[in-house]
Amino acid sequence: MLQRIQSIWLFIAATAAIITLKYPFYTGLHGIQNEYHHLTGTNSLLLMILTIGMAVLAFITIFLFKDRIIQIRLCIAGILLHLMILFLYIRQLKNFSTGTFSITALLQIVILAALILAAFAINKDEKMVRDSNRLR
Repeated sequence: MLQRIQSIWLFIAATAAIITLKYPFYTGLHGIQNEYHHLTGTNSLLLMILTIGMAVLAFITIFLFKDRIIQIRLCIAGILLHLMILFLYIRQLKNFSTGTFSITALLQIVILAALILAAFAINKDEKMVRDSNRLR
């Protein structure tokens, strides 16, 4: 299970998604009062639910190693869900007057890259199994 590379990529994606709930994506002056504020995954209910859902989806996908077709579909669903999360983060930026992206914003890129690499590895495994079945 964990000896397959896609399991490691999916675990990295799930762990990074959980970390984004605590650490900021963007830091700056927020609202009319211009108070200092951090934009994290827990700022809005929808963002928090989608982030937790994406982490759970990536973690559950690890254990579906016997059914690679469902595993790759869930990886693609995770990629689409993460793109929606990125859209919500970018949409939240309009509430800030000034600020900067935090270094932990790179975790969003790590999550997306890990999901894409997992999908490629699952596809490679599926192709290898089809080729070995053809040789029998």
